[in-house]
Amino acid sequence: MGVHVNTMSLTDRQKAVLEFIQSHRDGHGVIPSLREIQAHFHFASPNAANKHLIALEKKGAIQRSGGTARSLSLVSDSLPVSVVRVPLLGMISAGCAADQQTEAGRCISIDSDSLQIPKNARTFALQVRGDSMKDAAILDCDVVIMEFCEPRHRDIVAALIDGEVTLKRYLVQKGQPFLRAENPRYPDLIPAQELVIQGVFRALLRVDKRSRV
Repeated sequence: MGVHVNTMSLTDRQKAVLEFIQSHRDGHGVIPSLREIQAHFHFASPNAANKHLIALEKKGAIQRSGGTARSLSLVSDSLPVSVVRVPLLGMISAGCAADQQTEAGRCISIDSDSLQIPKNARTFALQVRGDSMKDAAILDCDVVIMEFCEPRHRDIVAALIDGEVTLKRYLVQKGQPFLRAENPRYPDLIPAQELVIQGVFRALLRVDKRSRV
């Protein structure tokens, strides 16, 4: 999906490739060849399979002593314990408030250690649409990791405001909460009837626009 995370974080595709290598080795006694990996995942060429092996090697999941897939060895028989799967609940507007789009059943893999997210945190992910949070370095197509918890003044939040969902900064003045964009082109959002905080921002994953979630 184009998400870039440091250290041992694996994308869903990299995780699938690693699991296939493990299962093939366990079932056949040997590491699969590049062409076997290519055929299993319907890659266009063996080079496409090799790119995934290069990424796995850089992240420390495998070691290679030669130029072929069969020359690799697995660093561990299991995925790094810091990699967790977070449900992707869809897209959220970072422009004018808009209805959230739900994508049930989808998840992304993140490295909770490198992102400094407690393993017991109740988290979910949303992909951003719009530029209202650009001055907080949250850009269109980025993925934000949110936690179900109570907000504090100046937290960035996913909020339901008068029936619509948006990503904004949560502010309280004279006891009254409201939402503010991090882009001067957008006005403050003051609830007429309801303001429900659905999650508090915890981490950001930068996504290539050519590879949307």
